[in-house]
Amino acid sequence: MSAILTIALNEWRLWLRSNLALFSVGAFAFLLAASCIISALQVSSATQERLELQSMAENTFFAQPNRHPHRMVHYGHYSFRIPPPLSFIDPGIDDVTGQAIFLEGHRQNTAMFAKARGSANLGKLSSLTPAYVYQIFLPLLIIIIGYSSIVRERETRTLENLLAQGVTGIKLFVGKSLALYSISIILLIPLIILLTLATQNGEKSLASLGLFSIYAVYLFSYCSLTILVSLITKKRNFTLGVLVAVWLLSTFIVPRLAVGSADATTNGMGKIESDLVMQRAMRDVGDGHNAAAPEYSALLNDLLAKHNVEKIEDLPVNFRGIVATKAEVKLAEQFNRYSEQRMAQELKQSADIARFNWFSPFLTLSSASRAISGTDLHHLHRFLRETENLRFDFVQGLNRVHAEQLRYSDDINRSLDHRAEQRTRVSSENWKTLKPFRFSPDSAIVRWERAMVSSIPLFVWFAAFLFLGIQFAGKIEP
Repeated sequence: MSAILTIALNEWRLWLRSNLALFSVGAFAFLLAASCIISALQVSSATQERLELQSMAENTFFAQPNRHPHRMVHYGHYSFRIPPPLSFIDPGIDDVTGQAIFLEGHRQNTAMFAKARGSANLGKLSSLTPAYVYQIFLPLLIIIIGYSSIVRERETRTLENLLAQGVTGIKLFVGKSLALYSISIILLIPLIILLTLATQNGEKSLASLGLFSIYAVYLFSYCSLTILVSLITKKRNFTLGVLVAVWLLSTFIVPRLAVGSADATTNGMGKIESDLVMQRAMRDVGDGHNAAAPEYSALLNDLLAKHNVEKIEDLPVNFRGIVATKAEVKLAEQFNRYSEQRMAQELKQSADIARFNWFSPFLTLSSASRAISGTDLHHLHRFLRETENLRFDFVQGLNRVHAEQLRYSDDINRSLDHRAEQRTRVSSENWKTLKPFRFSPDSAIVRWERAMVSSIPLFVWFAAFLFLGIQFAGKIEP
């Protein structure tokens, strides 16, 4: 054990005397600190802003005076997606998806974007997140610092002396790895601080521990790979070239191939084409504004027969409200059908990309990181489904008020008769029953399980690099 510690300490002494190592660590430490500060400020500001906007939207909706219920259907309501506590580490797909959605009758709107202002203020720095730095830049730092660990001993012919003094290849491999692991642990300190802040802001300790684990294994995998390549190569330049090539392949080339492959293999309509098809289907269904349309004649006859009356004015319910209620059900069915088709297509594309995880530690980590941070595709889809449920419930609630509290004769004459118009205004208490909306990530256990499934290749690589390193170290020669 003393020999392993001595090797690790000697490696540290060498790094402390190396201007390249010190400059690289300093530059990456500054980059990491800047990303942490920028991301924390952005998410804190976004959280506060969206909470205030959500509260304002609810108060504005509740404060509306007595009105015709269908006017409130079209008045609509906003719902906002509050960033989860871990999003200031990894915002995931939140940067490119909507954070707010306008809920109204007869329509299922898409989520609206919310990153334009931050991008305009900070330029490229707006996308500089701790996850981005850890996933892309820190592996390169590990390569720069550790690529010459063992091959240097071979080039300077000090490896012969070490082996002659009884230092085994395995001890040499473990000692060099321990030194590089310690660098990774130091680089993980900012992540630990951010995870502590996230836990204080409501995140579960299990989720924070899971995120730390996968990032630690990711960096340790690069440490083991770096020492392994340094062990089996003969020249430092070649060692550096191989490791940089692996980093480029994993971080840029394979992900680009994965995205291109997913686009090529997923046969589906684009958003514009899909929207046009959906609008055509909506016209066929109708939005329920025309109660005299032929498709509602059978419904009217059934109601007249059920209540044993001859005229529409004698019905105990407002037929226009009944039509609005029935039409909204059909519209929602169409909305959900197209929405689920789009979500299925997105999940298929995500699964196609995930097939490349075994060829790219970067893809593996980014997928697992988004899953446990609550910023992945599953959370976006749940947000869309929950807001659609909220939209449907509040619209149908107002439609029921329309059907049960308004007289049909007043309803059809309200544009011509001022007194009839006044009688069609219902109490504002009817829309104060709207449920407050607060979106929260899945439970920590669900996110942990999802992340662990995604990160299986990462643990396999780590174990494989360690195993191969020990195998080659046991056969090391000067």
